[in-house]
Amino acid sequence: MPDVDASALLLTAAGRVRDDGDFVFYNQPRHASNAVTHLGKQSAAGVLTDAIEVDLKSLESAVERVVLCASADGGTFGQVPGLTLRLLDAGTRTELARFHMEAETETAFIGGELYQRAGRWKFRAVGQGYASGLGGLATDFGITVDDAPSDTSALSATPVPAPPVPATASADPRLSKGEEQLPVDMRKRLSLRKEQVAVSLRKHGAAGVTARVILVLDASGSMSFLYSKGVVADVVERMAAVAAQLDDDGEMQAWTFASNASRLPDLRLGELPEWLRLHVRVGQLSLFRRSKKASKGLEAGQVDMRTVGIQNEEQKAIGQVRTYVRENLAAAPTLVLFFSDGGIYRNTAIERELRDAVEEPIFWQFVGLGRSNYGVLERFDTLPGRRVDNVGFFAVDDISTVPDQELYDRLLSEFPTWITAAGQAGIL
Repeated sequence: MPDVDASALLLTAAGRVRDDGDFVFYNQPRHASNAVTHLGKQSAAGVLTDAIEVDLKSLESAVERVVLCASADGGTFGQVPGLTLRLLDAGTRTELARFHMEAETETAFIGGELYQRAGRWKFRAVGQGYASGLGGLATDFGITVDDAPSDTSALSATPVPAPPVPATASADPRLSKGEEQLPVDMRKRLSLRKEQVAVSLRKHGAAGVTARVILVLDASGSMSFLYSKGVVADVVERMAAVAAQLDDDGEMQAWTFASNASRLPDLRLGELPEWLRLHVRVGQLSLFRRSKKASKGLEAGQVDMRTVGIQNEEQKAIGQVRTYVRENLAAAPTLVLFFSDGGIYRNTAIERELRDAVEEPIFWQFVGLGRSNYGVLERFDTLPGRRVDNVGFFAVDDISTVPDQELYDRLLSEFPTWITAAGQAGIL
């Protein structure tokens, strides 16, 4: 079985170290600030552990994330049984979070990270593996790694001696958001996408912003092809990363609409695969073809899509979301991610709903799926008579070909501007 060593990277808002001193590992066991310490290995009850102590109060103001890593020497993490990250309160030894990781050929791992949000330190599980070892992982975050025949000898920073200090790390175990329950491949995609969302937010001056995220999916008849080809399911998975990054509760409210609107069960991150199976669907054959065969029936929580219909009535979904936000007040603003393939014809009713929503803490980001008539949504940026611009819109020919980073950049380009304007207007 390989030897496993814990390590930590201290990152700035740019997602990189300031210099090689921000890497704490077996050859450099203590950060110069005394805030992060590599404790070394301990064995108890047949279980071998390696530990990192973090004193959050001692971290320098420039440090916004502490990435908790591990490397395997003499094998891969797939050979390590019971690979687990535990977060403990250093004072009471109370377990705050536990994250079981699955691995195959990886020789380095990001287990989780401590990060700042709204002035508070929190924790999230990551579970991202590297086949390039600790050197490859460290290089990705700006560490200088000298050429050497082995991964461990290349990492030879000068130790920084210092007296021991207590660790006072604390975190909310709910902030894992259920990620540890996801299949390994999906968890890795989610981890990378969350980082890309964070990059987009930083680009637009919105690092650390929180929001309630609501998803709205067009289920009109013309969308059938996008559902059957898995395009919509992929969109939902990509949007789950936006909610995971912006909303601490790991949930996203969701609606579907066509002739009528219907609320779907909340999407909880840890239940994403089952949610996709049960709720990303459009139409039912009995709606288009008469049959005497008995229906298989609906599973628990499923919406009968026959009641949703096949036409486009966007204003009904908008109205229901507005009602939900009014009746479920939140400290953070609401970001609505609204997907439609166009064919809009209720322009007057849609415009009335969105104009009435100007004074509400909601930003409406519409995404057009294909080349179609998007009516008032395309013109909303130029419509006069609103205190703030509460609507964003863009359309893509084939969203499945748009890279994640480009999609998130476009998706989040106007939301930060609205936050500033709504705050100045007293809406937030």
